[in-house]
Amino acid sequence: MVDDDPSDDPQVTVIVADTVSEDVRVLLRSARRTSTTRVVLIVADSTEQAVFRAVECGVAGFVPRSEVTPEHLVHVIQTAAAGDGYLPPNLLMALMSEVGTLQEGRHFSGLSAREIDVLRLVAEGHDTEAIASKLSYSERTIKNVLTTVMNRYQLRNRTHAVAFAMRRGLI
Repeated sequence: MVDDDPSDDPQVTVIVADTVSEDVRVLLRSARRTSTTRVVLIVADSTEQAVFRAVECGVAGFVPRSEVTPEHLVHVIQTAAAGDGYLPPNLLMALMSEVGTLQEGRHFSGLSAREIDVLRLVAEGHDTEAIASKLSYSERTIKNVLTTVMNRYQLRNRTHAVAFAMRRGLI
């Protein structure tokens, strides 16, 4: 007999990884979509970019593997279970700095300004040739930009890419 009682779901799930790879990001997004559990990520690669990728996927806690002690891990898990988040102070400042630059044209989403420009023109109905002309790039570059975005975010086609960018408020 399968028990589907959501109250049996854990409050916090701890995931340990070497890096915040695309596979880990898929796992984090899946955990967020399919349950109410909050995720604490322990990772060896604690660069600012790793933090940004993890936060984009909705982690409640991010702990560099080098900082893990039993007491510290219990504290982070309790913090996440209480509905709060945890980032080490130095990484929290980096994240705050990154968020502060959003209005300056750098995007927390992971999309570059060029990718956003291309997606905006696709959304306006322009074909590859017109986009290349407007942005002074080759048609091949425009196709590469779209392919890169679609592969990075596992999007099926241009329409899906435009919908993705619109949901994120980028276009």
